[in-house]
Amino acid sequence: MEKKQSGSLGKLAEDFVAQRLAEEGCKILKRNYRTRLGEIDIVAQKDGWILFVEVKARKAGSMVSPLEAVTRSKQKKLLLAAGQYLSENPAPWQPRFDVAAVYMQAGRIVKMEYLENAFTA
Repeated sequence: MEKKQSGSLGKLAEDFVAQRLAEEGCKILKRNYRTRLGEIDIVAQKDGWILFVEVKARKAGSMVSPLEAVTRSKQKKLLLAAGQYLSENPAPWQPRFDVAAVYMQAGRIVKMEYLENAFTA
């Protein structure tokens, strides 16, 4: 799971983040939005924002932070996918790109860091 998260652990992390967002008053609009331009793990809405959330999971104690895994190349793909989403689903809210870093140990979530406005267009 160091470089690429396995399907079940990645889904566990995404489910956890989506649940936390909902508990904090976010409306989940879409999960795993896929386009040929890229993929967005979670699309949510809160207040005046439409949130495009990238979820990254790593083993606790990993040498590479999940936040570091969102490279410039990945950011570009997220921006393109968000543009496609907004062209298909026009929204009056301001876009925001967040990253959720989920740390796991023995198949369980032990910590989450959530970075709002992690990068901009």
